Amino acid sequence: EGVGGQWWKYPSSYFNFGACCVEAEIDVLTGEVELRRADLVYDCGQSLNPAVDIGQIEGGFIMGVGYFLREEVLTGLGGETISNGTWEYKPPCSLDIPISFNVELLKDCPFPKGILRSKASGEPPMILSRAAYGAVKAAIEAARKERGVSAPDESTGDVLLWHSPLTVDRVQQACHVTVGHM
Repeated sequence: EGVGGQWWKYPSSYFNFGACCVEAEIDVLTGEVELRRADLVYDCGQSLNPAVDIGQIEGGFIMGVGYFLREEVLTGLGGETISNGTWEYKPPCSLDIPISFNVELLKDCPFPKGILRSKASGEPPMILSRAAYGAVKAAIEAARKERGVSAPDESTGDVLLWHSPLTVDRVQQACHVTVGHM
C-alpha cells in the first residue's frame, strides 16, 4: 500500500492513545481554578520530531482546557453570537497552563501504516484535557462534602452546573458557598 498505507480508507484502523492525570485546586469563594499538575503520556507512533510532537500535545491539551473550563459561547435569542470579544468570551491564557506540566511520548510504539511509522499529534490530545474537567468536578464535590452539601441531582437543578465549560461562575455556584457558610 506504499508509504503510510491507505489507513484513511479504514478509520477504525487508526487510533490515537493517551493517558492523562490532572490535579486541580479551586477557590470556593471566587470559582477560580488552578491546574496544579498535569501528567500526559501520548502515543504518536515513532515520533518524527519529539520536540514538535510534545509542543503539539501541549497545545492540544491547553486548547481542550479552554473548551472544558473557559470558552462559553453565548448566543442571543435570534441565534447570533453575543460572546464575540474577550469581555464575554474567555479563551485559555498563560495562567491556565498547569504549574507542573509533564508530557511524555509513549516509547517503542511505531505505527507501521503511518508516514515513517508516526501518528498525528495536533488535535487528538485535546480530549486528554477532559481530565482537567474531571479534576475540577472532583474538587467541587470535595468542597461540597466538606461543608455537608449533598451531591448535585436533577431535582435541585444542580445538574445544569456540570455542563461544560466549568466557568468560574459555574464553579463558584456549584460549591454552594454563601457568606453564612464560610
